[in-house]
Amino acid sequence: MRPATRVIPIQNLYYLLCYAWNRLPEQEELRAVSAEAFHRPLELLSHVLLTGTRRLLRQGLPVGYTEHTAELPELRGRVLLTPTLSRDLLRRGRAVCAFDELNTNTPLAGLLRGTLHQVSRTRGLPTALRQELRAGLRRFPAAVEPLPLTAASLRFVRRQRPNGLGGFLLNVCELLHLSALPTPEADGHHRFRDFRRDERLMARLFEQFVRNFYRLEQRQFRVLSETIQWQASTETAAALELLPAMITDTTLESPDRKIILDTKYYAAALRLRYNQQKLLAPHLYQLYAYLQNQPTLPGQQLEGILLYPAATHSLDVRYTLGGHPVRIVTLDLAQPWPQIAAELLALVE
Repeated sequence: MRPATRVIPIQNLYYLLCYAWNRLPEQEELRAVSAEAFHRPLELLSHVLLTGTRRLLRQGLPVGYTEHTAELPELRGRVLLTPTLSRDLLRRGRAVCAFDELNTNTPLAGLLRGTLHQVSRTRGLPTALRQELRAGLRRFPAAVEPLPLTAASLRFVRRQRPNGLGGFLLNVCELLHLSALPTPEADGHHRFRDFRRDERLMARLFEQFVRNFYRLEQRQFRVLSETIQWQASTETAAALELLPAMITDTTLESPDRKIILDTKYYAAALRLRYNQQKLLAPHLYQLYAYLQNQPTLPGQQLEGILLYPAATHSLDVRYTLGGHPVRIVTLDLAQPWPQIAAELLALVE
């Protein structure tokens, strides 16, 4: 896969990430992103993480139960017999107990503190932003123990199912982890790469962005990602299981229309073959297979769209394939955001 080469402006990148994570952009954050001269995605992610964490601290960190173990003069929670008996504590009226305590030292709070600490030790950030990050760290309660930004800690926090602002900030932490280079510098400072150059990651974000944009910004269609069953028959069920799964990026459905929209984060929607520009065959074959195997309701028109980010050129062509309208179109992610939103909405009108 070749990445889309046109650089997405930082402000548009903020919109893309918000929609990809199923969250409408915050007006306060938009003003800040517009006013600040961010040059790299790391600056944007650090700023969003810092302002979101400040808001969470103002609202009050979520509380949760944390297990503690201590030697106590009274029984509390579970008595741990082995250390209690080995220290001969019962004769002194004491016991080692394990008990749950409600406090702000939750996995999410620890991850936010650990991530802010790691990002604050990045030379690639402006000095003023690093100072703000360190000031933000000092606002955490002393009871919150920092968690390192690792795949294991992200999985652990994800299992807690944080939602709202906490879930959004968890996504920011995950993207920072995916952008981090494997080893820090010799003096312990961390380094991050521009994740816009990671074509696999951007393909996933682009797909989520488009699907959630339609989910949040229009009411005409039900929006989902669905599994299409092959219209095939065979002698054994085992043979059917060998067929590959057909899962749509985005399906938009209303009583009279059903649109299968496939996103492709490629540098070009056309490829030079024998001195002629041609559409990318695997993409077109895939969409055609979806349309041919997709059942519809009576009176419902089935349509297909292939959507590419505009990089090397723009394209908008329409066909009728197998009796279904099909459109191959590019979306310029470098143009002002209102035009991007208008073009996405016009695409399904």
